[in-house]
Amino acid sequence: MKRLQILFLAALSSSLLLFGCGKDTDDPVTPVVKPLTEEQPQTQEETQAPAEETEDTDTPPADGMVRSRITNEWVSEDVANTRPIAVMIPNSKTASHYGLSQASVLYECNVEGSMTRLMAVFDDWKNFEKLGNIRSCRDYYVYWAFEWDAIYIHFGGPFYIDDIVGRTDTQNINCISYGNATYRESAKNSTDNAFTSGSRIIDAMNYYNYPLEYRDGYADKQHYLFASDQNPNTLEQYSDAITAAKVDMSPAYPVTNCYFVYNEGTGLYERFQHLSGDSDGPHVDLANNEQLAFKNLLIQNTYHEVRDQKGYLAFQCHDTTRDGWFFTNGKGIHVTWEKTSDYGATRYYDDDGNEIKLNTGKTMVCILEDGDTFTVDGKSISSK
Repeated sequence: MKRLQILFLAALSSSLLLFGCGKDTDDPVTPVVKPLTEEQPQTQEETQAPAEETEDTDTPPADGMVRSRITNEWVSEDVANTRPIAVMIPNSKTASHYGLSQASVLYECNVEGSMTRLMAVFDDWKNFEKLGNIRSCRDYYVYWAFEWDAIYIHFGGPFYIDDIVGRTDTQNINCISYGNATYRESAKNSTDNAFTSGSRIIDAMNYYNYPLEYRDGYADKQHYLFASDQNPNTLEQYSDAITAAKVDMSPAYPVTNCYFVYNEGTGLYERFQHLSGDSDGPHVDLANNEQLAFKNLLIQNTYHEVRDQKGYLAFQCHDTTRDGWFFTNGKGIHVTWEKTSDYGATRYYDDDGNEIKLNTGKTMVCILEDGDTFTVDGKSISSK
């Protein structure tokens, strides 16, 4: 409790500086995230151990296949041993999404102007011919990329990112600094027309001398805790689980207005969104015309601050415990989430303190500003 009080007083002090002193808009306010000092890699003994091992009693569908640490799906050993990439993706009317349906984990969070931006984490990325389009960094996304030991790919960003991307342990590809990482192709406008490919990413990694394999100690050996395919998590063991046929994020994301509809036939939450003035529609990957769909939905209520008059935001990414929700198989439960260090995994716990089990498949993570609401089957839900 004492630590939370200190955090609150620090946040209040920052807010008073921001709104009470009339500083120039180019004067940065100290972020609420952990001080940006270089973090040494954890030893295996220091890495937080998962609550229990993933259940896995079935056999691989083919020789040389293992479980993905990101989705628990069967993948080749080469994919499992290759570091993921985390790519910044715009989510505006002019965005052209290619490859997004293949993301293992997709993050969404507000940026300035109540527009959301996406960060897509891919574990199987080497064969992409067209991926993007790619936009600029916001520093809080880097902390979410850290916990996967992912190569972070972006197209520049405001000066608020300088400290985090300048750290020697941050392995990022700035497509402005290394132009061969992207190529330009016709798009809806001249801003959203930068794309990349698997071969270009490998070329950039070689240029920066980044390893393809996971770095020792930079990521928890096990991230999400998964239920087995033979005994999936239906959430029926929770007496307070709610039915969740439609999870609507529109109140929290008022520009993109995304929502998810549970498809009983596939067991997935299909993603829809409509921009202001447009009609509802499926969120489709232009590379394969597939609608984005997820087995797991995670909602994280997160402390935030407005940094300046331009609307740049800061989010408290870790050193905190806050509440959220978990949806899968048409039901939902309240959870708390915790992230204790830069490279530590975000972990989610039910109201009895047990780490939750996700189901095999892709995961959507929606970051909400504290105090924002969303609706489930028309009922408004806010942070506790």
